[in-house]
Amino acid sequence: MFNAKVKSEVLKGIIDVTSPLVNEVKFNITPKGISLRAVDPAHVAMVDLQINDKAFEEYKATDMELGIDMDKLGGIMRLSSADDMVFLEYEEDSNRLIIKIGNLVRRMGLIDTAGMPDPKMPNLNLPAKVVLKASELNQGVRASEAVSDHLALTVNKDNFELYAEGDTDTVNLKLPKDLVIDLNTASKCKSLFSIDYFSNMIKPVRGEDPITIMLGNDNPIKVEFDIADKKGHVVYLLAPRIESE
Repeated sequence: MFNAKVKSEVLKGIIDVTSPLVNEVKFNITPKGISLRAVDPAHVAMVDLQINDKAFEEYKATDMELGIDMDKLGGIMRLSSADDMVFLEYEEDSNRLIIKIGNLVRRMGLIDTAGMPDPKMPNLNLPAKVVLKASELNQGVRASEAVSDHLALTVNKDNFELYAEGDTDTVNLKLPKDLVIDLNTASKCKSLFSIDYFSNMIKPVRGEDPITIMLGNDNPIKVEFDIADKKGHVVYLLAPRIESE
């Protein structure tokens, strides 16, 4: 059983977080909420998302799995505005998800979850941590997109730095410790990442909301933030690009 009533913006938030990485997602439904974990086809990035039942206006569920086509769901949700109420119901007989927005009803066929993997979250011991406003990070990433396809992130005990270098231009964003929310590292840490992936990961976060970044030297990056008015939490992992000598 799965019945829920939720604001459109909450569902759109889930779509924004997952659809840049994967088209097909297994929603793990429990009486306490919804979770999902997926790896992109290139095995470069992973997303782990948890949404508490409190994020919903109404929520009733038993333990089950729903295989969702995120492109289909995104197409339906584009027909709604942020404050619209969306009603969700699992129709067991036909294995479809009923989605109601106002007078519109869509019965969406679900994907068989039998072949969908259950990726494990690796235990990473990343030595550097920085927490900063999404707006600051977005500004640096948007500027970097114009000059390169990758960027370097560096954390030392005094500041956080983003740097991108193209054929002719460079972009540099340096935030001293007193301009970020939190910064903690015992040593200098630097890694290089794909801008496309990194940009998609931070896009769902609103301007003043905090983003937590965990970093090492040529290690995957861990990006964390809350969604759905802090009733949901997202963790991304992104593999580094290793510079050739």
